[in-house]
Amino acid sequence: MDSTPLYQQIAEAIRQEVLRGSLNPGDQLPTVRKMAARWACTPGTVQRAYKALAGQGIVDSRPGQGTRVVGAVPAAAGIPLRRATLVHQAEAFFLETLAAGYDLDEVEQAIGLALDRWRALAQEPALSAGSALRFAGSHDPAVSLIAAQFPRIAGCDLQVAYAGSLGGLMTLALGDADMAGCHLWDAESDSYNAPFVQRLLPGRRVALLTLAHRRLGLIVPPGNPAGLTDLPDLARPGQRFVNRQRGAGTRVWLDAQLHRRALDPARIAGYDDEQRTHSQVAQAVAEGRADVGLGVQAAALAYGLDFVLLTTERYDLVIPAEAWESPGVRALACWLATAEARNAIADLGGYDTHDTGRVSWLD
Repeated sequence: MDSTPLYQQIAEAIRQEVLRGSLNPGDQLPTVRKMAARWACTPGTVQRAYKALAGQGIVDSRPGQGTRVVGAVPAAAGIPLRRATLVHQAEAFFLETLAAGYDLDEVEQAIGLALDRWRALAQEPALSAGSALRFAGSHDPAVSLIAAQFPRIAGCDLQVAYAGSLGGLMTLALGDADMAGCHLWDAESDSYNAPFVQRLLPGRRVALLTLAHRRLGLIVPPGNPAGLTDLPDLARPGQRFVNRQRGAGTRVWLDAQLHRRALDPARIAGYDDEQRTHSQVAQAVAEGRADVGLGVQAAALAYGLDFVLLTTERYDLVIPAEAWESPGVRALACWLATAEARNAIADLGGYDTHDTGRVSWLD
């Protein structure tokens, strides 16, 4: 069975018709009611599909005129017209959200998280070398913030691939990234990151540039209706859990804690429901597909959810000595040491930035 949301299936079917030429510029799509009958779904699902197509610039909906395939754009005017259309759609979205009671900061953060999610879903197989710096590692909203600001901070782009903490270190070891992001807790030493870096990059001189200490815990619906307080509550009957993928630092910490407490993962409904980012975990809880997830407080706040603190962990950027001297990395290190950086990260919520910008070296 296709697990793709139905509205996306509808949108893709229409998009394919446009690509095949079955639907041409100016053609009108079936009414929402007819399309809902055709797909045996609610009108809202069809409206969502049409809205997704409009966001891709494939169709245009106007009151009293229905929804039509967009006409051809003249080559000379293509870029300005395309941009103007996108701005118009963005303004309509802003008005809709503001009318619903959201403020601009909430809208901006939501858009950033949405972009973050789609970039993660792209799952590019490899990072390309070039003028841009290449990041691989654990998902964190602060990394997305830095990526958006990186051209201003460092004068170049930051390519981001969310591969989990272990995946990031392995990518770094293979030479396919310039820096990795991780928050791996080592049970034996009760410390973060250094033991794993030394195991996966033995004999290399490596800098640990601290991004922040972040709050990790249970992401639950508003009001925490089930009264969840700790990891054993995940095994309660009727609770649906959403997990992070294997190799993610959050998953490493969870599995270590379950082992220490002799908690059998098989008793946790949804333990095998894996998501690649904290944003996806929070979204699953917000949409009612799960009752509880494990993630950072920043993601819970972004989705208007409640949060139960379990631990505070250190997130480091792992940078080999040969990459440390590059202008982009040095610019990033200088920026993280500023009050501007600490305030920007703290504003996401759920971060302690007293060590942000601190550097320690492993030989």
